[in-house]
Amino acid sequence: MKRAVPQRALWLATAAAILVAGAILLSNFLRNADRGLVCPFPPVFSHISSGSSGDVKGELAEALLYYVTTPQIPQQSRAEIQLTFDVLRRRSPCNFLVFGLGRDSQMWAALNAGGTTVFLEEDKEWYELVLKDNPFLRAHYVKYRTRLDEAGKLLTGYRAEPECRPGQADGIAGLQHNGGCPLALVGLPQEIYEREWDVVMIDAPKGYFPSAPGRMAAIYSAAVMGRGRRGEGETDVFLHDVDRKVEKAFGLEFLCQKNRVGATGRLWHFRIPKARANETTSGTTFC
Repeated sequence: MKRAVPQRALWLATAAAILVAGAILLSNFLRNADRGLVCPFPPVFSHISSGSSGDVKGELAEALLYYVTTPQIPQQSRAEIQLTFDVLRRRSPCNFLVFGLGRDSQMWAALNAGGTTVFLEEDKEWYELVLKDNPFLRAHYVKYRTRLDEAGKLLTGYRAEPECRPGQADGIAGLQHNGGCPLALVGLPQEIYEREWDVVMIDAPKGYFPSAPGRMAAIYSAAVMGRGRRGEGETDVFLHDVDRKVEKAFGLEFLCQKNRVGATGRLWHFRIPKARANETTSGTTFC
């Protein structure tokens, strides 16, 4: 998410996408004004984040102004952005969890205008830099327990860990207090555990040098969140950089090929159904 790509065509497409999203969201807002803005699939907890101002027009205007006046543009391609945009257009306003902060963060928040968009970033310096320019973004600095050079061991070894197995590790309880599973994201800000996430974007943490955290835990935890969903519907998960070995392997292991509903460029789209009480699995694998 951190490297800008100077493609003016993509910049114009981003601005256009925000305008289209604004028209759709404003239309929905006016049509549903008497019922309030709610996610199509209600979250487990009814707490409404104070980070969402409800000023849909203002959020969209700020985003449009930002992309019109800056040479920085999102790293993802137009087709990749479109894949996520189509889902947000259907589900917004909703709960949107994004792994990673970047020059595209304001775009993602704007495309979910009126909803709750939260960003998780592991690079402290980058975290402070992005928020300096975008102080209104709802973001948290987090730390991971994994290393990229441990990916192979984590992939083959999780099946022997009872705490990591599907069924025993599903839902919030399978993450928040599951320090016994090295892939479970423990120690995150409390608000991450206090709501169900309708859409998850995994475009971080870093995963291109041995000591980097890698995205293994983010992928595993997204699967756990989706399987343990209590509300209606499914969880849309987007995984970027699937041209890399670790992202591809962990995506197929935990998010499952049978759940993959879309793909373009380096981005895969999974739709994770919640686990059924009578679901049959091998007991050690997610797929």
